[in-house]
Amino acid sequence: MEELFRISYPVAAADYTSAGKASTDIKKRLKQLGVGGDVLRRVAVASYEVELNLVIHSMGGELTLTVFPDAAQLVSADVGPGIPDLEMAMREGYSTANDEARSLGFGAGMGLPNMKRNADEFNITSAPGSGTTITMLFRLQA
Repeated sequence: MEELFRISYPVAAADYTSAGKASTDIKKRLKQLGVGGDVLRRVAVASYEVELNLVIHSMGGELTLTVFPDAAQLVSADVGPGIPDLEMAMREGYSTANDEARSLGFGAGMGLPNMKRNADEFNITSAPGSGTTITMLFRLQA
C-alpha cells in the first residue's frame, strides 16, 4: 500500500502536562488532509485514549500515524512494563491506573475498549517486561 504521510510522536511516561498534544496534532493533520465526519471522530477518540495509556501505564513510547490513500493507521509502541492479563485489561471498567492518574480524572478503565470500538481493525500484543504494541486501522472510505 502506498504511504502518503507518516509522523511519529514521542510520548513520555507520567507527562500529564503534555498528554493529548499528539492526538490533537493527529486530528489537525487528518482534517487538513480532508478526513472528516465519523472517521475523524473515531481516530481522535482512539488516538487520545492510546496516548493517555502511554502516559499513564508505560515507561514511555511512541505514537505513529501513517496515512495511506484509503486508510489511516495508528501504532503505539512502548518500552514496558507490559500487560500481565490482556483479557482482563480489555474489560470495560478494569483499570490499573495509579493514584496520580485517578486524581487527575484518568484511569476509568475505558481506554482499550474505546480504542477497539473506534478502530476498524485493532490488534494488541503485550508481554510483561517487554512492552505493548497497539495497532489500529481506520478506513477512510466506505
